[in-house]
Amino acid sequence: MRRLCLAFVLGAGIAILAATGLAQRAPTAGPYKVLKTAKVGGDGGWDYISADVEGRRLYVPRSGPMGQLTVFNLDTLESVGAIAKVGAGGAAVDPTSHHGFSTTKPITMWDASTLKVIKTIDVDGRPDGIMFDPYNERVWVQSHMPPYATVIDAKEGTVVGTLDLGGMPEQAVSDGKGTVYVNISDKANIAVVDAKNMIVTAHYDLSSKGVTTGSGLALDAKNHVLFAYYRLPSPTVVIVNAGNGNIITTLPTEMHVDNVAFNPATMEAISAAGAGSMTFIKENSPTSFAVEQTLQTTLGARNLVLDTKTNHVLTMAFEYGPLPANAPPPPPGRVGLGPVVPGSFSILMVGK
Repeated sequence: MRRLCLAFVLGAGIAILAATGLAQRAPTAGPYKVLKTAKVGGDGGWDYISADVEGRRLYVPRSGPMGQLTVFNLDTLESVGAIAKVGAGGAAVDPTSHHGFSTTKPITMWDASTLKVIKTIDVDGRPDGIMFDPYNERVWVQSHMPPYATVIDAKEGTVVGTLDLGGMPEQAVSDGKGTVYVNISDKANIAVVDAKNMIVTAHYDLSSKGVTTGSGLALDAKNHVLFAYYRLPSPTVVIVNAGNGNIITTLPTEMHVDNVAFNPATMEAISAAGAGSMTFIKENSPTSFAVEQTLQTTLGARNLVLDTKTNHVLTMAFEYGPLPANAPPPPPGRVGLGPVVPGSFSILMVGK
């Protein structure tokens, strides 16, 4: 994931997307809607949003000079505190030890109950994505430069080891039984990792579908199905058998998807897109999938987290002003955004 900063623009906007054939598709009817919008304000960009479902807390890291880890009530979206000067791209919490970790450098370890910093942990690379693996209570920190993954014992806050994933990692997911899957952004493949021994056992090659620039990865652990999202040449999700890497099918998604989720209660893969929508893909069976709904959200809302207790999905973004006439074109696979409206940063809750 790339952090979105308070830059004046990221590009030349939706008109250019339409001209290149990558415009956002029209919203489709379905059961989901935006239930609540909380304008929480604050400065700084963001990347991952994460949730402590048991502790009922929502974590929104903010980067930049005023960076901090902001914390909200997962049900009401009201502020419950912050950790100052922890400007990070992501956060993860171990619900057993109640230890939290932020992708600063060094990594910041904190108490999830009190929001007090416990210590910092030296790591190499450039910490970006982060995932808690319940299989052995370890935190996986992804980096866009070697070492591509650093694994931390969540109870002790010590580095267990590092491993080369074979390329730049984006989202990682765990099956909870000892296997971790990682979308390798620059290689059009999924790394399969033995979580106990921290060894890459396979790479599932998806390049036959012509996709590049991977981002989100979701997993139906019960039926062993992976949903790998790609931004180029057009927004696509490649659906893969997690057991053997065979490609099941592909479906279109929306422009500038970042992290994604799978909801086992509803059998849906869910993605948020910077073009201003959220897409729900229904798994009718382990071999049958369909786009169930595309919901209008808000421009720039490209990250999400699933609250598995309520089945609510949370996303967030600023409001943006008009694009300047001389704005440069956006990077391929991304949306163009105008200047940020001060104080407009908001969290959206989506549900039925």
